[in-house]
Amino acid sequence: MNLTLETTTPQKRQAHKAINNVLSLTAETVKVLLIDDQQIIGEAVRRMLSPEEDIIFDYCSDPTQAVQKALELSPTVILQDLVMSDVDGLLLLRFFRANPKTREIPIIMLSTKEEAKIKAEAFRYGANDYLVKLPDKVELIARIRYHSKAYTNLLQRNAAEKRLEERSQELSQALDNLQETQAQLIQTEKMSSLGQLVAGVAHEINNPVNFIYGNIDHASDYIDDVLNLIKLYQERFPEPDQDIQKHTEEIDLDFLIEDLPKLLSSMKIGAERICKIVLTLRNFSRLDEAEMKPVNLHEGIDSTLIILQNRLKAKSDRPAVQIVKEYGELPQVECYAGQMNQVFMNIISNGIDALQESMDQRQETGQTPTITIRTQALENNRVAICIKDNGPGIPENVKAKLFDPFFTTKAVGEGTGLGLSISYQIVVDKHRGVLLCKSQPGEGTEFWIEIPRLMEIAKSESKVQKNLPLVQPSAA
Repeated sequence: MNLTLETTTPQKRQAHKAINNVLSLTAETVKVLLIDDQQIIGEAVRRMLSPEEDIIFDYCSDPTQAVQKALELSPTVILQDLVMSDVDGLLLLRFFRANPKTREIPIIMLSTKEEAKIKAEAFRYGANDYLVKLPDKVELIARIRYHSKAYTNLLQRNAAEKRLEERSQELSQALDNLQETQAQLIQTEKMSSLGQLVAGVAHEINNPVNFIYGNIDHASDYIDDVLNLIKLYQERFPEPDQDIQKHTEEIDLDFLIEDLPKLLSSMKIGAERICKIVLTLRNFSRLDEAEMKPVNLHEGIDSTLIILQNRLKAKSDRPAVQIVKEYGELPQVECYAGQMNQVFMNIISNGIDALQESMDQRQETGQTPTITIRTQALENNRVAICIKDNGPGIPENVKAKLFDPFFTTKAVGEGTGLGLSISYQIVVDKHRGVLLCKSQPGEGTEFWIEIPRLMEIAKSESKVQKNLPLVQPSAA
């Protein structure tokens, strides 16, 4: 007779392993805790359940330790005697239901009494089942498995719901982060485009203005020479012929000689003004510089005010916004100049908006709309910039959300709700600084910006506290 030895292939071994895993998952363990002060009852129930391989039995004869025992063992079913000498069974049941960790565990009450009133009272206090002891073995095991299965399903459902809720929160947070990042990218791109536009305009204006400004002095010298020559002719030939006399009267030569130098002086002043504006535009347009460089923050603030000059001027329906500068002695600060200019732009623009919104009330009181800008060098190698307006102030519920992305109190289409959020990220995340807001309704709003003078100092600090006390800078 030929015997054939069957070899186990890797595929079969994998299949057997998968089947065993499924069996281990479907074979649920039932953990039973019996609470009864009669040890004979405990031994009887132990004998009933010991043949069942899927049931783990534990016994507690001291009802005063029952809750602690349940917390240690985490049973899937509790068998509890209704009448015990030291503790009332219904009171113990209430303790179980009052504890969050044991509230959902199925409890089967055991009692020698079968009155309907007693059963109803047990169910009223939270019992899941009621059996007269000693119950039939088959019935007891069936009920234990039923309640254990229901409890296990409840735990699995709760765990699944919790995972689903956590996943939902993660997805919601991811969506919010994606929308915030997208909006910030759009805002950054807008500011970068603005910087490129301003830089382009400044470059195109710079060349012809320099040409004009550089030749005004030469033109002034040439005109002085011509005027001196005319004066010399008038001295040597005081009696010109009739044609020259007539033309001299037509062009009003005396007025021309007097006004032409003034005209050239005005042109020179205007050209100098344009040169300063071009320099300001070029300073403000450093929005796409990736490197951190030592800069003069006062120049950045001044360039921002130049850009916002049109909004600061008086209009037919409102007075001008007064700017008060109280600059301290600031050293060169290592920072991203363009990004700090963006912070100044956002905060000052919001101050102008707040002043314009309260213009009607301000006209009644006669108070001048004012924005005060103070700077100060701090002792810890940091610098502070304080921007304060005397507007209507910010309520507490609004101030709590001030730096949240997309939060705005402006009408639809008038604000994105990103200005202060981006400013906070620039100051706190990019420069490891502090950006705080101090405001009370009716007392104006004050923004405190604090950044390290050198980036090396910022890197040496483990973490910047966001809730630092607001220190008022002294007036320059």
